[in-house]
Amino acid sequence: MLTADSKQHATNIVRILRDRGHQAYFAGGCVRDLLLGREPADYDVATDATPQQVMEILPQTFAVGAQFGVVLVPLPKNDSGESAVPPGEKVPVVEVATFRSDVSYTDGRHPDEVRFSRNPEEDVRRRDFTINGLMLDPTTNEVLDFIGGRDDLKAGLIRTVGEPERRFAEDKLRMLRAVRFAARFGYQIDPATMAAVQHLAPQIHQVSRERVREELTKMLTEGRARRAFELLDETGLLQQVLPEISRMKGVEQPPEFHPEGDVFVHTLLLLDKLPGGSSKTLAWGALLHDVGKPPTFRVASDRIRFDGHVEVGVKMAAEICRRLRFSNEETDQILALVDNHMRFADVQRMKESTLKKFLRMPGFDEHLELHRIDCLSSNGITESYEYAREKLRSLPPEEIRPTPLITGRDLIEAGYEPGPRFKEILGAVEDAQLEGRLVSAESAMVLVRSEFPK
Repeated sequence: MLTADSKQHATNIVRILRDRGHQAYFAGGCVRDLLLGREPADYDVATDATPQQVMEILPQTFAVGAQFGVVLVPLPKNDSGESAVPPGEKVPVVEVATFRSDVSYTDGRHPDEVRFSRNPEEDVRRRDFTINGLMLDPTTNEVLDFIGGRDDLKAGLIRTVGEPERRFAEDKLRMLRAVRFAARFGYQIDPATMAAVQHLAPQIHQVSRERVREELTKMLTEGRARRAFELLDETGLLQQVLPEISRMKGVEQPPEFHPEGDVFVHTLLLLDKLPGGSSKTLAWGALLHDVGKPPTFRVASDRIRFDGHVEVGVKMAAEICRRLRFSNEETDQILALVDNHMRFADVQRMKESTLKKFLRMPGFDEHLELHRIDCLSSNGITESYEYAREKLRSLPPEEIRPTPLITGRDLIEAGYEPGPRFKEILGAVEDAQLEGRLVSAESAMVLVRSEFPK
């Protein structure tokens, strides 16, 4: 979350650069958001000062992208050398970028060379979309609009700056960004821009998998996931980046359990229930929870079946996570969500020990939420959700995750030989403890000697 100092910090940078004889404006997404009455995620400044000049004029800069004309400027520390930002709040960092003129992009990502410019219009005309190509003087609120960006904001239109295929050829990721912005703001994609995306969609593979993953994650977590995936499908990008999701279309489901329609429709309904700010693992778990249904679809005795779809889905989700280079921790949680989403059907019949182990799974709040929206996106029956939630609320944490009554050391001291059998013995003791049949180490050892003789 940005501090209240963010806008003021960016405004001060503009003033300082102008006092030294340079042009400087707010630029890009922050201008768009300010005009829409939204709080910008961050503030960017565009200037005719070169990176070297910016670093000489402004204190405490970081030239992380100076070769591309970008310098980062954090909020300066106070006279005593302490941060002016309260503990726990994000330190405002403004990206100051030198005006650039248009150049070629042979690799579809990086410019072949960087040419600095003194003309703000030249800088705007090499940007991606008109709504991101506005500049603002924060001292007068004057807007510089060289490409009709304000009209497109009013019309609710995502349109490239200049010729669409040329803009997308420069950076293929812009095709995904067009979808994301259209979904986020509820806008339409300009017909010429849409046609260019549909034509160039197969070239999205030139973009690194990490960048694709981050764009898709933003689509899933910005609060408009359903619309984003509908647009991915319409543009042809879905078949390219997530063919496993595209294959859900037309895969029928048993109407008594899924009156809403096929697997793709069901998945879209789940995505529609993901609020902005959802965790990335919950969002991806929602997207992938039924990914194993298309390859396991069959009709037997006039009944639609998906035998083994969870096991198949876990393997498919693992491949998707590997392909998109998720971290091991993120992958583990996404796969756990896919693997366990059907277990809620048995939650009211589980043994006490099984139920408690289920409730204490890492990130169980995400499992619970996935089940809730899964139910609401199908038959609407949420009895198992309510039961699990009430159990989670009413059971003290020490009952769900009690301190073990005995350990492997206790078994060794009792004369048991260390080995794989220890896991079975300790597991049986834990189950009995969770079920309330054991309350002491002494009673635990009685059970061990009775059921697991040496």
